Amino acid sequence: MTAHQNTDTRYFIEIDLESLEIIRVGFDQKQDLDKGKQNQEGVHRLFLSKGQYNKFVSRCGSDLKSVLDN
Repeated sequence: MTAHQNTDTRYFIEIDLESLEIIRVGFDQKQDLDKGKQNQEGVHRLFLSKGQYNKFVSRCGSDLKSVLDN
C-alpha cells in the first residue's frame, strides 16, 4: 500500500452481507470516503482504528493479498 497515511486516514474492511466474507481491506483519506454511508447494497463497511487495522493485516498476512487495496 503506497497511499499517504496521516491523521485524516480512515481504515476499514468491507463485508459481503450475504456470505459474511471480507471482500475488501483498505484505507483512504476521510474526505475521499462517503461519510459512512453504505452506498453498495449488500456490502457493509466496518471502520477500524489504525492499531486494529494493522493487527488484523499482520495476523491475516498472506490470506489478505487477494483483498488488499493497491
